[in-house]
Amino acid sequence: MNERKADHLTAAQKAALEAELAELEGPKRAEMVQAIATARSFGDLSENFEYHAAKNEQGLLERRIRILRERLHTAVLIDEQAAAESGEVAIGSHVTIEDEDGQAMQVEISSVGGAGTVSPDSPLGSALLGAKVGDEVEIVAPKHSWRARVVAIGR
Repeated sequence: MNERKADHLTAAQKAALEAELAELEGPKRAEMVQAIATARSFGDLSENFEYHAAKNEQGLLERRIRILRERLHTAVLIDEQAAAESGEVAIGSHVTIEDEDGQAMQVEISSVGGAGTVSPDSPLGSALLGAKVGDEVEIVAPKHSWRARVVAIGR
């Protein structure tokens, strides 16, 4: 496996990854074992679509479990109090920005993902990291670059 860089996480982000891992290793893995056993009972495995589909799903499940274990193993918890006191955008920050047209957008900087989040490695996330309220940042995206102003930073 390639050595991956450390994920900088808030305590809540780490807890979310741990909860997902527990779900996958517990109930989801048990469901998968049952699905394979049921499909196997349908007969000839060489022509058994359900069996092959269940084995494929099992492979995807086990891969996700390996990824989560590795991320948690290399995770580095950030000091959220220090990040908040710095007044700069950091992992876990909820940032309100305004683009050149005056459109406001709120995002959370998170390597865990989810609705309303942007990765710190993405063009927007990397442009925002370290910015302060009032700063103007340039987001260099694959299709075009654009500018935004940081309006608010929260935790």
